[in-house]
Amino acid sequence: MERYDLYDRQRNRLGRTALRGEAPPAGTFRLVIHVALFHPDGRLLIQQRQQDTHRWHGLWDLSAGGGVVAGETSWQAAQRETMEELGLSLDLSGERPALSVSFPRGFDDIYLVEYPVDLAALTLQKEEVQAVRWAGREEIHAMIAAGTFIPYHGGLIDLLFGMQRVPGSHRSRMGR
Repeated sequence: MERYDLYDRQRNRLGRTALRGEAPPAGTFRLVIHVALFHPDGRLLIQQRQQDTHRWHGLWDLSAGGGVVAGETSWQAAQRETMEELGLSLDLSGERPALSVSFPRGFDDIYLVEYPVDLAALTLQKEEVQAVRWAGREEIHAMIAAGTFIPYHGGLIDLLFGMQRVPGSHRSRMGR
């Protein structure tokens, strides 16, 4: 069973772990990541989760995401999750997350990557991902309103789309 590192409020690793699927003990936090893959034309690659996943059954989500396992860095987890879920190899070793968001039980590092992915070339992780496609900001807002996309705050979606178009922003350009 996978374990994840526990952190304090200031995001210092505590040297303790917890089992995946279990909530962090009171006063501790966990680290998760998301990767937002943007096409150069501004659309975001989104994935639809399988119906039998442990959370957000059948809903659409950002390109890739998941928990950071014990001993792993944020960027290593982003690379691993992108490979596992999409079969896409990224080099994020020199990257920082474009954004880190606190949520009640942890921290979510979000990486922005501009990459013209050929959807037919992706190898989806059958256990977690049932489909992928490109979507624009307004379409994602409509999906959130319809209950078919994970209910992220609309401002977060706007921020991700806004940040990916800013020259010099914290986004990685892959496949140059």
